[in-house]
Amino acid sequence: MSERYEAIIVGSGFGGAINACRLAKQWPGRVLVLERGKRYGLGSFPRTPHAMANNFWNIGFEKRTRPSMLPAIEQRGLFDVRNFKNMDVILSAGLGGGSLIYANVFLEPPDAVFGERWPRSCRKDELQPYYRVAKSVLGSRPIPDMTDPRRRILRTEMFQRVARELGRSSTLVDINVFFGNDFKKPLDLGVQDRNRYGALQTSCVYCAECDIGCNYQAKNTLDLNYLYRAENAYHAAIRTEHLVDRIVPVNARDEDDPAADGRNGYRVYYRDLSANGTARDALANRVVVSAGSLGSTELLLRCRDVFKTLPLISWQLGKHFSGNGDFLGFVVGTKEPAEPNYGPVITQATDFNLFHGFERDQAFILEDASYPAFAAWFVEGVKPAIFRLPSLWRALRDIWARIRGHSAGGPIGYALHDILTGDLSYNTAVLLSMGHDNSNGLMTLDGGWLDLAWPTNENRRLYDATLAAGEAFRKATKGKLYFAIPTWWWPMRKNVSVHPLGGCVLSDTPETGVTSAARPTFGQVHGYPNLYVADGAIVPNAVGANPTATISALSEMVAQGITGVSPTADL
Repeated sequence: MSERYEAIIVGSGFGGAINACRLAKQWPGRVLVLERGKRYGLGSFPRTPHAMANNFWNIGFEKRTRPSMLPAIEQRGLFDVRNFKNMDVILSAGLGGGSLIYANVFLEPPDAVFGERWPRSCRKDELQPYYRVAKSVLGSRPIPDMTDPRRRILRTEMFQRVARELGRSSTLVDINVFFGNDFKKPLDLGVQDRNRYGALQTSCVYCAECDIGCNYQAKNTLDLNYLYRAENAYHAAIRTEHLVDRIVPVNARDEDDPAADGRNGYRVYYRDLSANGTARDALANRVVVSAGSLGSTELLLRCRDVFKTLPLISWQLGKHFSGNGDFLGFVVGTKEPAEPNYGPVITQATDFNLFHGFERDQAFILEDASYPAFAAWFVEGVKPAIFRLPSLWRALRDIWARIRGHSAGGPIGYALHDILTGDLSYNTAVLLSMGHDNSNGLMTLDGGWLDLAWPTNENRRLYDATLAAGEAFRKATKGKLYFAIPTWWWPMRKNVSVHPLGGCVLSDTPETGVTSAARPTFGQVHGYPNLYVADGAIVPNAVGANPTATISALSEMVAQGITGVSPTADL
C-alpha cells in the first residue's frame, strides 16, 4: 500500500518551501516534501578543493547528453551545472533549493515588465500584498549603516560613485541576510541568535561566501524560515536525496490511470538516492511541482511525452524560457580599491533603463558582486605573468637588500608586505547584470532529457548594452581592463544564467500557457485538477530584477488558491 498524503511537494526552492509551509499548516502531518539534494546544516558546505570537486550534481542513471570522452560519475553535490548550445544554466540541489546559493536580493521589478504576456490576475498591483508577506518572512532589508568600520564595504561606495558619474540612479537593495531580529539595532558580526521562527542564525560576518553556501547560517535561506516551520511546527515529512521520476493520475480505486484527470489524486514515483536509487512511490490528493524552471518543465515534459502519464498538458509546455538577462563581467586594475571579497555578495543596484526610462530590449540593472576571500588566493595563483612582475621585482629587491646587509635575523614583515601587496582581487570589480531579455527560449526533450534552445542573436541589443556599461564602468574607475565571463568570448558566445524562468507559464487558457492564472485555480496545470506548478517556471517573461521576490509572491498566490487562506508573515 502506498503512503497517502494531502499534498506532495516536489522540490524545496522558493515555490516548494512556501507551499510546504502553507499546506502543512492547513493539513498538519499530511504533507510530504521530496527534495533531490542534501540537507546542509551549520558549517556543512564544502570549502576545500577536494570537497568542492565533489560538490556538483552528476547522476549516472540520468542518461543526459555529454561528450563521449567524459565518463559518467555519481555525485550528489550542491551545484547542478547544465550545458546547452547557447546558454549554460547553474542550478542548486539541496534543501532550500536556490536560496542556498542565491545572492539574497529581494527586489520588486517595475510595472513595465508586466506586459501582455502577464494575465491580469497576477500583474504588479495584484502581487503587491504577496510581495509584502514574502519580504517580511524572508527578513529583507538593506545592509546596516556603514559608519562602523567593520561594516564598511568599499565596492558599494565605488558602485555608488560610478552611478553618480554616469548619471544613473543607485540604491541599496533589500537582502535576505540576518543581522539580528531588530533591524534598527543590528547584532555585532558573528553573534548568534534565534530568528523569529526559532532557527539558529549568525549575524552576517561579511565573508562574501553567500553564493557557495553560508556556513554561518547568516543567509535567510528557506530551511531557516518556511521549511523550518513546515517541519518543526506542522510536522511536514521532508525527505532529502529523493528524486522524482514521474507523476501519474489515479482513478477512484487508486490505480494508475493516464486517462484520469487528477480529481482522485496522483501517484508520485521517486528514487531514494541514499539507498542506491531504490524505487518508491506515494499517493497524494494534490501535487505541487516546484523543481525550478528547468526541473519542473523537464518533469512534465517527460510525463507527457516519454511516460505518457499526463498526455493533456498544453503544447505550450517548454516555451517562453528566459535567462533573465543574466550577464557577468569584470573590471581589473581599478585605481581605487574594490575589495570584492568582503560583505554580502550584493549590496546595491544601478539602474540602466529598467526602473526609469524603460527600454524593452536593453533594460537592465547592474549590481556589485563579490566572491570569497579564499578564491582571491586562487586568482593570485593563476593570474597572468604580467600582473606578477611588480611583486616579483619587490621580492628581488628585498632579497638583494638583505644579502648586501649580511642580515641573518630581524623582522621581515616589510618583505612579506611587498610580496603580497598589489593582489589582483583587491582592485577588481565584479559586475553582475540582470535584464529584460525577450523570453523566447524553448525547452524540449532530446533523447528523453531536457534540451534548451536560446536565441542569443535576438537578444544582442541587451547584451551589447550590458557590455557598453561595463566599458563605461572601467573608464569611470580608471581600470586597466574590462572583460565578460569567458564563456562569452569568441567563438563560444555563450551566456550563463543563474535565474532561469519560464516553461510552464501562467495563462488564461491552455492555448497560451501551461498553468492557470484564474485565482481559485492559480498555478494549476490546465486540464489536470490538483496538479500545480509553483516556482520560476510559471513566470511569463523576464523580470529584469532578481526574480526571488516575484517567484515568492506568485508561490504565495498558488498556496492561497489551494488552501483558501490569505498568507501572513506569522508562519
